[in-house]
Amino acid sequence: MVRALAPMLAVAGRPPDVPGLWSIEMKWDGMRAIARSGRDCRLSSRTGRDITATFPEVAATLDELSRGRELIIDGEIVAPDPASGSPHFGRLQQRMHVRRPSAVLMRAVPTQYFAFDLLSVDGRLITALPYSERRRRLEDAALSAAAVQTPPSWADVDAATMLELAREHQLEGIVSKLAASPYRPGIRSPTWVKTPLRRAADVIVAGWLPGRGRFSTLFGSLILAGYDGEGRLVHIGNVGTGWTMRASRALQARLDELARDTDPFDLPPQGWSTRHAQWVEPRIVGLVEYREVTAEGLRHPSWRGVRPDKPPREVTVPANVPLG
Repeated sequence: MVRALAPMLAVAGRPPDVPGLWSIEMKWDGMRAIARSGRDCRLSSRTGRDITATFPEVAATLDELSRGRELIIDGEIVAPDPASGSPHFGRLQQRMHVRRPSAVLMRAVPTQYFAFDLLSVDGRLITALPYSERRRRLEDAALSAAAVQTPPSWADVDAATMLELAREHQLEGIVSKLAASPYRPGIRSPTWVKTPLRRAADVIVAGWLPGRGRFSTLFGSLILAGYDGEGRLVHIGNVGTGWTMRASRALQARLDELARDTDPFDLPPQGWSTRHAQWVEPRIVGLVEYREVTAEGLRHPSWRGVRPDKPPREVTVPANVPLG
């Protein structure tokens, strides 16, 4: 059952500021996960990959809090920043690629599961119920411990206030959810609207350019791609900052495994020389932050990390990047 339920997805846009009809949650900087708890908790990524062994403290806590009930929950795995307490995707990177973390790593980078929707109770699906009722039942389940939290949902606060609150706490933004809406597994629905404070985009790594200095044996920048409205893989810019030496070595090993002789684009890159480019199969998905988009693609992008929870075919060109 846990593998059969793909997460419901939100559309990006301005928040529908109608308190009472819509509820607002914070947007968390983490990794989406569906959990089945009760007996031998299992965690599944957005792509259906079993990630239970990667986050054993979350699985154990969910089983304990479930008190024998079989629950299917939607939520986000996060790694809090020690100073601010806010989720930090860079810290989560240290855990999400480790299949079986050591006790030392788990103490150094603890993770939490933020539960925000309840999908099934003791084998009975409740996805057809309104969001407001599912949230009420989730809160009644009392899932609260060091490794598991149920963050609040606000039904009577305007969107502008919530965005300012998210900004003050260095969070990603907000997600508005229609109170009367059912849960639609695997569907990107306009009844959920995400409003980020920072511009960010999922990207596909199509290749790399050699580095210099201490990066002379590694990539210096990554060649980025996305699928356009006609399903063509197109160039959307290059990124040359945002990684540590350790992260670049790990990524270089993966790039070497995926090497190919020709570029993977359906439309050839324009406006720059590809003479020194090293091409790879378009299978690695990453997350970047950027200032704006121009005719050349993403402006001032910064790499934030690999996203193993996102299939490459779901990575689309960021809005208003000119194509062709």
